[in-house]
Amino acid sequence: MPNLQQMMNQVRTMQEQMQKQMEELRVEAASGGGIVQARMNGQKQLLEIRIDPEALKDADVEMLQDLIVAAVNECARKVDEELQSKVGALTGGLGIPGMF
Repeated sequence: MPNLQQMMNQVRTMQEQMQKQMEELRVEAASGGGIVQARMNGQKQLLEIRIDPEALKDADVEMLQDLIVAAVNECARKVDEELQSKVGALTGGLGIPGMF
């Protein structure tokens, strides 16, 4: 039977590794065929938004707002996907239902 202290140390080490990986993670997503591009880190902090200047010529503010929301939401989905993948790798494929 494994030592409880040893298991706790392993869990702590895995948690630290996961946190470091998520801090280093960068995801990008685009909407409107690349008119809006968003970049986010593993803590779901928005790092950058790029808007094609051509999108501003039409002055359709509502469309541009929708494209920004879509790109940011896609980034967040990608972060969740990466996190699930990394958790799965650390736990040997055992998912934690409802975690994300």
